[in-house]
Amino acid sequence: MVVNTSPSRRTRFLWWLSTADEQLLTDCTVDRGRYAIIGMLVLGTWTFATLAWAYFFSTVVASVYAAILLGLLMGWIILQIDRALIKGMRKGKQKFLPLLFRGLLAVSIGLFMAQPALVFLFDKEINLQISLDNEVRKKEKRNRQDSVYAAERSAVQMRKQVAETELKNRYAEVSKAREAFIQEADGTGGSKKPGLKTIAQAKQSAYQKLDQDYRQKAAELAPEIARADSALKAMEAHIQQEQQTFASLLNNGFITRIEALNHLIENSNAVAFRYYLLVAILLLIELMPVLAKLLLPTGTYELKVELQEEMEAITQRQAYEQDTEMTRHFFAEASAKRKSSIQQEIREWEPAAENPFSTLWEKVKRRLLTQKG
Repeated sequence: MVVNTSPSRRTRFLWWLSTADEQLLTDCTVDRGRYAIIGMLVLGTWTFATLAWAYFFSTVVASVYAAILLGLLMGWIILQIDRALIKGMRKGKQKFLPLLFRGLLAVSIGLFMAQPALVFLFDKEINLQISLDNEVRKKEKRNRQDSVYAAERSAVQMRKQVAETELKNRYAEVSKAREAFIQEADGTGGSKKPGLKTIAQAKQSAYQKLDQDYRQKAAELAPEIARADSALKAMEAHIQQEQQTFASLLNNGFITRIEALNHLIENSNAVAFRYYLLVAILLLIELMPVLAKLLLPTGTYELKVELQEEMEAITQRQAYEQDTEMTRHFFAEASAKRKSSIQQEIREWEPAAENPFSTLWEKVKRRLLTQKG
């Protein structure tokens, strides 16, 4: 039984999404529902693509309105790609390479669209992982900075250490001389005779000389130590400034979130299992329109499309053949009259300086020739 019920606007829209021809599909009872199903699947993919791209752009641009507009634009582009894939699939005429290309294209689009959706679904876990990753990045940055300044810092520290070691050794000598003098003076050491005797005075003189030399050397080396300390402080201040600049560049952009998601997958089997499961589900959303077109059985609509294409091809071929025949007939019928007109023009032509042959030729071309040249 043929049904001629006029489809609703909603049905027409679903048919348009499924790339079906309304005029051919209206009378195909079973296929009306099939292509409406395909249209609903395309609508779902279109909606999912728009939301996924809008979220992706929200992590890239600052304006919410710009993210929405860009999401709508990319969703529309994905819709047209899906419609082109569906339109190009014909039952019984598929070849392996075109089908493989359409499958790879659909998989590529699905995998990319799955990324923003997964980042959105794992948002809390990703934010936590980003904080950990940023700390690792800061440590790596500090290590690289230390390696850059290692040679210069080592040289400065060496100069400071040499100066401090020399002062330390001289101070040890002063301390030893002072201790010897004190012990000699109070009778607890040395000659065991208390008071400033000859030996005590000699030790006192030795102590005072060493102390004077130590103070003089300390005055000489103090600027060197101060310069070393200043250089070390300047290096550390520069490193800290670079660290602050680097910290200000750390962000939670899309690539950073993707890297954090990868780290979560590497570190947690629970996250990895759910990640791959969600990838499969989201990929299936993108592939469903193509799979539906491929898996649904062939109906009368496909047959009508083939017959319509064949009829249009025959009509065009016959029309071309008839037009060619009529053209030949027209020129054949006009040939005699055109020759007669040319002869008449030649008879009426009088050669003269003001009426050369070139003038006659131009006149004939203008009046009688089809191609001007």
